[in-house]
Amino acid sequence: MNKDSKIYIAGHRGMVGSAILRRLEKNGCRNILVRTSKELDLRNQEEVANFFESEKPEYVFLAAAKVGGIHANNTYRGEFLYDNLMIQNNVIHQSYVHGVKKLMFLGSSCIYPKMAPQPLQEDYLLTGELEPTNEPYAIAKIAGIKMCDAYRSQYGCNFISVMPTNLYGPNDNYDLNNSHVLPALLRKFHEAKVNGDSEVVCWGTGTPMREFLHADDLADACFFLMQNYNEEGLVNIGTGTDVTIKELAETIKETVGFEGELVWDASKPDGTPRKLMNVDKLKSLGWEYSIDLCDGISSVYQSAF
Repeated sequence: MNKDSKIYIAGHRGMVGSAILRRLEKNGCRNILVRTSKELDLRNQEEVANFFESEKPEYVFLAAAKVGGIHANNTYRGEFLYDNLMIQNNVIHQSYVHGVKKLMFLGSSCIYPKMAPQPLQEDYLLTGELEPTNEPYAIAKIAGIKMCDAYRSQYGCNFISVMPTNLYGPNDNYDLNNSHVLPALLRKFHEAKVNGDSEVVCWGTGTPMREFLHADDLADACFFLMQNYNEEGLVNIGTGTDVTIKELAETIKETVGFEGELVWDASKPDGTPRKLMNVDKLKSLGWEYSIDLCDGISSVYQSAF
């Protein structure tokens, strides 16, 4: 992949896709293909086939997906399974049909079993039951990993899979009903500060532990792996460190400057107790993260609010 290569980013307006776009532009890539969901419905087999036939991309970053937090995953179970399966099936298959040189499929750390040992190693995939609240999304992503490996095995395609940890950054989703925990907390604390509220109520007990990676670090890792990784199986992308949700909430409370009380609603679900990625494989390839969590949260808050 060089500066003149024809590169398609599926999902370029999302947090991940837009970060990859910024990273490619920073490298001087001049031939980047993008389409909005209105211009190209990736769930539509015929539209995707026609796009690949006419544009013939050489490299593909598959960052398009239907995503959301616990509430969205658990409420729209059918949509999360159908939409994600259709998106990835169409893009991966047409990449094979039209001779794409290399494709990167982006999944999620939720593919791992709910009670898997920590930290999560790549070979823990399919060794136990999934977290029920996001099982449809996880099953779709597992299918994408296996599809990439199957096309590599049968057709010789250089299709690779990466599994990011929990992400945050520019172009995140701040909708309180459908967002992930970090942006949801930023929105909650910001609105509470603006409204002069005396307290902020957070879901769960605050005890689950989560790892957070800035989207720009993810994009840098994706760019690195697109140049340096050409094997079957998946690669975890993360920091290798985690914090409790309570610690995260307190950091955000301080960053926003909210002076009221932090209250935990234990009647709400916690989700998976811990999701820390083992990133030894990624480190052995020569990449590590660079954006500190506190600094990253501060920069995101300043730009989004």
